[in-house]
Amino acid sequence: MKPLLRLIALLCLCVGYALPAQAAVTITFWSHELGNSFPHAFFTLRGVPDAGGAPVDANFGFTAKSVSPALLMGPVAGKLDIARPTYIAGSDAQFSVVMTDAQYTAVLQLVDAWSEGKPDSVYRLGDHNCVHFVKEAARLVGLSALDQPKLMKKPRSYLKAVLADNAGRVTPVEMHGKAYLASLGPVAPAIAAAQAPSTVPGIVATTATPPLPVAAR
Repeated sequence: MKPLLRLIALLCLCVGYALPAQAAVTITFWSHELGNSFPHAFFTLRGVPDAGGAPVDANFGFTAKSVSPALLMGPVAGKLDIARPTYIAGSDAQFSVVMTDAQYTAVLQLVDAWSEGKPDSVYRLGDHNCVHFVKEAARLVGLSALDQPKLMKKPRSYLKAVLADNAGRVTPVEMHGKAYLASLGPVAPAIAAAQAPSTVPGIVATTATPPLPVAAR
């Protein structure tokens, strides 16, 4: 009898290994060396929520609505910035975190709160810039040691410091964008696109930007 039980247990284990991995959305934090293009710090969202639905493939950064000397004088209007594929390919992926659906929804609410016309859309070079935007996203996904006053205008240095202080909580990437993007497989199996719509807000096909949920009041 025991050999039979062992065989059944082995078969169950094999079946378990054959099951697809649980879906989830991964947030990856990126930096871009200073230049004439913005944002210099941003994040990508990629995957399928655990609750199901269409694949997600989007990116968000925060920048000034208009780049001018006014940036040095005080607050100016800000806006979300969706980076083009070529910009992402020329940036550096620093680290990733696999999110729960609750964290994913919270990040989308952050994006909504910082979108143009909302109270948080004001850009201040000293304390409300692209680095502060990714800092808030990192906080929402459970990272710590996020207060780095001397690095809030240095996207790459800031993200590397957060990476070093969150060992075991994040997956290091530290790759140039072109190489990192080439290493990624499809966002999700084709079957994912045929799944019933999820109840989690913000889930869309990979060809569009996720609709933003109403931020919590």
